[in-house]
Amino acid sequence: MTRPTLRIAVRRFGPFESAIVKQFADFRATTGIDAAIEPVAMDLNPLHEAIIGQRGLATGDWDIGFMATDWLAQAQAEGLLEDLAPHMARVPIPDFPQAWSPSLTSMQRFAGGYWGMPYHDGPECLVYRKDLLAAAGLEVPQTWADFHAAARVLHRPEEQRYGTVLAQFPDGHNGFYDFCIHIWSRGGEPFDTAGRPAFTSPAAHAALDYLRDLAGDTGAVAPGGRDLDSVASGMLFAQGRVAMMANWFGFAAYADTAEDSRVRGLVDVAPLPAGPGGRSVSLNVFWVLAIGAGSRHKGLAWDFLRHLASAPMDRLTTMEGAIGVRRSSWTDAEINAKIPYYHRLDWLHDHAREMPLTPHLAAISHVVDEMLGRAMTSDAPTPALLAQAQAAVEALL
Repeated sequence: MTRPTLRIAVRRFGPFESAIVKQFADFRATTGIDAAIEPVAMDLNPLHEAIIGQRGLATGDWDIGFMATDWLAQAQAEGLLEDLAPHMARVPIPDFPQAWSPSLTSMQRFAGGYWGMPYHDGPECLVYRKDLLAAAGLEVPQTWADFHAAARVLHRPEEQRYGTVLAQFPDGHNGFYDFCIHIWSRGGEPFDTAGRPAFTSPAAHAALDYLRDLAGDTGAVAPGGRDLDSVASGMLFAQGRVAMMANWFGFAAYADTAEDSRVRGLVDVAPLPAGPGGRSVSLNVFWVLAIGAGSRHKGLAWDFLRHLASAPMDRLTTMEGAIGVRRSSWTDAEINAKIPYYHRLDWLHDHAREMPLTPHLAAISHVVDEMLGRAMTSDAPTPALLAQAQAAVEALL
């Protein structure tokens, strides 16, 4: 009899790739199940295309897919996902959901089902080199104006070190998220209560103007931002080439623990800066593991997801350099000894916002990416760019 093999579409990131292999080895050793995995790592856009664009989760090409929570509504609406609720009823996870923050277990519950198990966490925050700020006599920036000013002070291109970095690669990820965060932090809303865009507000205007000014400041920002995604930006920070950045919590933890990091022990995190008239706001987008509707090994896939949800496996995710999703990992004494700010994840979740639940979110994010690209490479007026993006999204809806 042929040994069953789970094909897993993995977001390309070293800690994900190493953790999932070790976790499956532990799954086999613990359960005695004779099975194998075939993990395939992909960058963000190819991953979305493989599991959603090409319907790979429905055709049986993939048994399990790494999926950003932004994608869940689209994948569910298109019939790509297996509902996990019946599996939970059949073989429950003993301490689910109380061992997790509610913000990590509620976004997947809609349309009468449950569509993904949380795997990797880490809201956006300010990630910075505490040694560089101290040497320059700078306080941790509390406002975006302070952030820009500090980036200029810390910018040392002659030493191949930059004040900050913007992940502007058009993958529907950090550029879109930055735009929304800057609107929120100025007291605005990027979407109305019905989930429709509100891109032409004064807060949106101020947000885009700020991002244009920052991206165009060669005395503050690393060059080549349009070629840098969130992972590449995080790796640049770990190489000691960036003083501070607005990025995911996980990249702070990685830079503080990875063997090849040049900044271990020099990293700290803080709430994101606030804009004029606003407040600090984080963003809650995380990675889940979803079972494909077309998988021929759904029972095996659920058994593996259930194993991954255990405290030891969540801790392994963390120790590999990703961010565990259980509170037991966040409060773990050994982890906090290595990463002293790990316990702050609870605070970050308490101050995090979420994107609207819509199957059009990926398409909306690419509209915003296109707008940001034009904003960074042309003199087109901000009001015109925002109006064009607003119209393009309304046409999608």
